[in-house]
Amino acid sequence: MYVQQHAAERFRNLAAVRMTPDPEMNVIFGKNGQGKTNLIESLWMLTGFYSFRSHKNAHLVADGAKEAVITDQFFSAGRGQTVEMRIHARKEITLNGVKEASPRAMMGRFPAVVFSPQTLSVVQDGPAERRRLMDIALSLMKPNYALLYSNYKRALDQRNALLKKIVERKFDAAMMAPWDAELVKLGTRIIQYRLQYLEKLNAAATEIYRGISGGNETFSFYYDFQRETADETAILEKLMASLDRSREADLKRLYTNVGPHADDLVLQLDGRDARIYGSQGQQRSCALALKLGEASVIRDVTGECPIVLLTT
Repeated sequence: MYVQQHAAERFRNLAAVRMTPDPEMNVIFGKNGQGKTNLIESLWMLTGFYSFRSHKNAHLVADGAKEAVITDQFFSAGRGQTVEMRIHARKEITLNGVKEASPRAMMGRFPAVVFSPQTLSVVQDGPAERRRLMDIALSLMKPNYALLYSNYKRALDQRNALLKKIVERKFDAAMMAPWDAELVKLGTRIIQYRLQYLEKLNAAATEIYRGISGGNETFSFYYDFQRETADETAILEKLMASLDRSREADLKRLYTNVGPHADDLVLQLDGRDARIYGSQGQQRSCALALKLGEASVIRDVTGECPIVLLTT
């Protein structure tokens, strides 16, 4: 996978920029505020995901402009391809001359990994950032994962709405059973995907960290829901038991407190929580090792080497 030509118009502060990247390595430099990160961001947008800086389309369009346009010629899946993204109130994507229903159509077709100052949030912030790390990587490798997680979130929303109605005595608690079963079924598949991915990521990222640190400390991580096995039956039984135990707390908080949407990826340096005990330099190295490890796994699983985007 490599980009043959990239152009962005009216994207943030980029009036019109066109570049023909080298297939191997490119260094973008310039003064502060000239748009270096914006150029990297415009490339990332073609993965089909939200920007790594903002979820609002309005932030991506230049002041006074009606829309931003990103176009690319790239080589992937053994052939040259073209893509155009138009950003206004929403995003519209055209791939190889065919207008797609959603930018999600690009997931897995334009694989990229980005490391930016915001990536440090994977180590420094709460579990949501680490779940997002896993979910984006899995969606790049297995586009059906994004649909699976969307279906899980829909079932989760329905269960949360039902909790409120049960507390208001509009429904009996027995109504929970179908939604519990659906959450467990979908959640088990999500956890399996995550564990399988993390097994591969562990081998790559820990070795990369060893090289970065010169072997001065050991980087490790584990998925906090299930450390022992990725066996489907074991995961299903544990997830159902967790839902049963949390039912009273769920009814008090009107929210489902357990499941893939609440799990964490625990990062450690020499067996201690990297978020608490790691220096900023060590945390940066952890984040970089995770992202470079992600690129390595995507290459091994898909056969396509993703674009690696690094910003300072």
